[in-house]
Amino acid sequence: KLLKNAKTPLIIAGGGAADAAQGIQKLAETLDAPVFTTINGKGILPPGHRLALAGNLGMDAAQAELEASDVVLAIGTEFGETEMYPAARAIEVKGKLIRIDIDPLQLVNQLPADIAITADSALAVAALIEALGSAPASRKGSERAAATRKKILSKLWPACKTHGRLLEVIGKALPDVVIAGDQTEPVYASNQTYEAPRPRSYFNSSTGYGTLGYGLPAAIGAKLGQPHRPSVCLIGDGGLQFSLPELASAVEAQVPVAVVIWNNTGYGEIKNYMMERQIPEIGVDIYTPDFVTIASGLGCKAVRPANIAALHKELVQSAKRKVPTVIEIRAGDSLARELGK
Repeated sequence: KLLKNAKTPLIIAGGGAADAAQGIQKLAETLDAPVFTTINGKGILPPGHRLALAGNLGMDAAQAELEASDVVLAIGTEFGETEMYPAARAIEVKGKLIRIDIDPLQLVNQLPADIAITADSALAVAALIEALGSAPASRKGSERAAATRKKILSKLWPACKTHGRLLEVIGKALPDVVIAGDQTEPVYASNQTYEAPRPRSYFNSSTGYGTLGYGLPAAIGAKLGQPHRPSVCLIGDGGLQFSLPELASAVEAQVPVAVVIWNNTGYGEIKNYMMERQIPEIGVDIYTPDFVTIASGLGCKAVRPANIAALHKELVQSAKRKVPTVIEIRAGDSLARELGK
């Protein structure tokens, strides 16, 4: 009844809603409601969908849309503040909040719901669609989504453009790719704009505890779990040094992952955080080894592409090999500059 009578409904879908993707798209179109997906919820709406929002809930435009919504339906999300970038903030819901989660503890965590439903997301969404019946009059959902997206995109920092292009190149070279990310600049940026081809196609450690080195073993595991899909690791030079020997494991197991290294010769994100807050920059300017030489020695194919065309070619070829392909991009080099244009 709340949803049927809502004038400005909004849907928030998290990783727990991955199996309800098809239903959520239908539900959103029935309600004419914009949809915000969390990082782990990326792919629930198909790329380019008219109701999809961008960014994260910590951004001013996203928060304004959230506060302007008279009914918010949150499905399979814990409202984790660690998904906010560049800074965490308290989430405010001024309308009615409906939460659906299979874990009853989540229903009282962060934001207590006006209506809390403990259920499997796919079953609950199917029941809602049946109960709502035919679509109501337009709520200007597309216009609201477009306006909010425009505001969010206008406030993004320059790296989002560079890495948005990088992800675009990856997606064109490797359709239906699974991307496993580390705690690194390309991932923080892509979290704001990337549109995954389908659910469970994009996950990273730039949320939660921000585990450095996670991206490489995660990408190897993704390829082993879904061998018919290409797998890409997005990782920085600092993060890769935590799990670098796993390249040898992937060579031995013949796992053809593409490892895309963003090399800014240090812990760039941590360094920027320190600089912005006038914290002494200790332990962030680290020694950076020659990754191409090391990866080649471990049995990988290793390259430093000079331009986007060469990057595209190496990504395509990576899926045809039996060993990992290590692709290093150095911040400030010709390829990085071309991606930023």
